[in-house]
Amino acid sequence: MLNNDRLLVQILLLVLLGACAWVLAPFFSALFWAAVLAFASWPLMRLLTRALNGRENTAAAILTACWMVLVAVPLVWLGFNLADHVRDATELFKDFQVDGLPNPPGWLGGLPLVGERLVGLWNRIDEEGVALFAAIRPYLGQVGNWLLARSAQIGGGMLELTLSLVLVFFFYRDGPRMADFVQSMLQRLIGERAGHYQELVAGTVQRVVNGVIGTAVAQALLGLIGFYIAGVPGALVLGLLTFVLSLIPMGPPLVWIPATAWLVSQGDYGFAIFLGLWGMFVISGVDNVLKPYLISRGGNLPLVVVLLGVFGGILAFGFMGLFLGPTLLAVAFSLLGDWVSSEPKESVQVVTMVSEENRD
Repeated sequence: MLNNDRLLVQILLLVLLGACAWVLAPFFSALFWAAVLAFASWPLMRLLTRALNGRENTAAAILTACWMVLVAVPLVWLGFNLADHVRDATELFKDFQVDGLPNPPGWLGGLPLVGERLVGLWNRIDEEGVALFAAIRPYLGQVGNWLLARSAQIGGGMLELTLSLVLVFFFYRDGPRMADFVQSMLQRLIGERAGHYQELVAGTVQRVVNGVIGTAVAQALLGLIGFYIAGVPGALVLGLLTFVLSLIPMGPPLVWIPATAWLVSQGDYGFAIFLGLWGMFVISGVDNVLKPYLISRGGNLPLVVVLLGVFGGILAFGFMGLFLGPTLLAVAFSLLGDWVSSEPKESVQVVTMVSEENRD
């Protein structure tokens, strides 16, 4: 009877947990990003709490307000500026459709060996461009509908971001108690190795935050410098876009390549060449150097495991997979390592019996 009562309690507990997950399902993404943001900035929370003589609520409120100002204000400003730049891009598209590309620069034909071919390619693109615009005109309405649907998704993402910034206050305030609860639950489930896996998850998330966010900041600053030097309008907006798109693979070229094309359309061929080289070797090139270095610091996991987790996680889970992917691979890699290194009890007993027989 006792076993039946325990089974009934376990079933009821599973049902209760399932119901709780069902209730919280609409907020999973916001909770996840709030937890990641609080974890990544927890050193700031500790410093601020120490400066305020241990007043955690005040420190959490100040830090949350700072995040709202740092995130919300640039996003609103970016939205207004994007509307202006979309209007400019529409006008540029119409100019290309009517007038075509500008005449090729004189120095292009003077290049040895390839000059005449490049001029011919330029003129062919100019001639075929008019036909291309005429061919894609019937599909512009479908593109507009697609952009409208994406705008609705972006609006939902903004609401989710706002909710994350509200929830991060509670993660700041109750962070230590949440960590103790998670550790107690893990100890109940897996015993003495709970601390190891908790540190493993925390270290993996911290390494991904340092590598991905740190690289995005570096690429945004380098992009901002290049846009200012080349004289591209809206350099600050393009720098913010570079930061956002740096969080996904091959994102920054979606910013500096159109900026280079705009310089070509304006006849600024020298700055166009500069920005193209700057974007290819500096903005995009730093991703191949800085990100592996930051991710590989302070951990004993193979770098390839973390990188595969980052890219595979994005493909599997969307943007949340940026942290879920490497965390899952890290835990699985550690579990397999523990399983391989632990010798089964049966084999130990067999080895002991064989050694005793040899002694006899």
